Amino acid sequence: MIAVIKPGVTEEQLNNLIDWFKSQGLRVHISEGEYRTVLGLIGDTTKVDTDLLSGLDIIESVTRISEPFKNANRKFHPDDSVVDVSGVKIGGGNFAFIAGPCSVESESQIVEIAKEVKASGASLLRGGAFKPRTSPYDFQGLKADGIDLLLKAKEATGMPIVTEIMSTEHLPLFENVDLIQVGARNMQNFELLKALGKIDKPILLKRGLANTMKEFLMSAEYIMAGGNENIILCERGIRTYETYTRNTLDLSAVPMLKELSHLPVIVDPSHATGIARMVKPMAMAAAACGADGLMIEVHNDPKHALCDGAQSLTPEQFDDVAKRVMKIREVI
Repeated sequence: MIAVIKPGVTEEQLNNLIDWFKSQGLRVHISEGEYRTVLGLIGDTTKVDTDLLSGLDIIESVTRISEPFKNANRKFHPDDSVVDVSGVKIGGGNFAFIAGPCSVESESQIVEIAKEVKASGASLLRGGAFKPRTSPYDFQGLKADGIDLLLKAKEATGMPIVTEIMSTEHLPLFENVDLIQVGARNMQNFELLKALGKIDKPILLKRGLANTMKEFLMSAEYIMAGGNENIILCERGIRTYETYTRNTLDLSAVPMLKELSHLPVIVDPSHATGIARMVKPMAMAAAACGADGLMIEVHNDPKHALCDGAQSLTPEQFDDVAKRVMKIREVI
């Protein structure tokens, strides 16, 4: 349920109303926009009399929300959320490139790539330390050593780092990671989501391989229910019957998610297509449909990459993509 407060209400009146809601066993989410204040009521609202609330002098309107996701719902939070990742803002008109290799392989590799992508306009450095792979025999990442190498690249470039978490047991290793990524395979790892809801750190949540947008938003809701509202949604393609691309990039999810939710939405065209030459047109299309950012895999030697070389751009190719995307951003 949401209650829209009339303009000009005093702080005392608002606090009295909030205290009354809490006395009814409800949690209150306060969203203060430029023109109005919205109170989101979370809990068992069946006993709340909407007619009684609507009759109060300080309330403009009362609406029950049918969707199961509450905190992530745009009705709760009409204005776009802006997530600040160590000084890099995403959402609310702020656009960011997240770029780097699929996996961290060595100090020279990650530092060189970090310098290259930063020069081309990337704001955050991505790199996998823990790698969820379909085959148990594939390269699984450097793990804790990989995070240490990412931190060295951060020290060399000043770029905030993004890397994927696999388990709640690894949380202590992520203390200095700026943006924690939850991969597609862990989108419904609810115990992990609950744990991430209890920390004060931005989360990049990727859509699952075959999950609906409602399920995607419900996963975000798990994190937000724990108190962490700094979430960035990432559309990375879903599994369909098509086999020419690695996945099917659902760009319709971008405007739909932004209509349903206030959370920023970025796109990963690398994992979506699995083909390096497809990244540029899909990145441009993502920018055109309103994405708040792009996550692109970049490797200085894709042919010899230990992970996902086929979908990785060279630094030169990334520079070209970044320039074209920014031209589209100027148009829209």
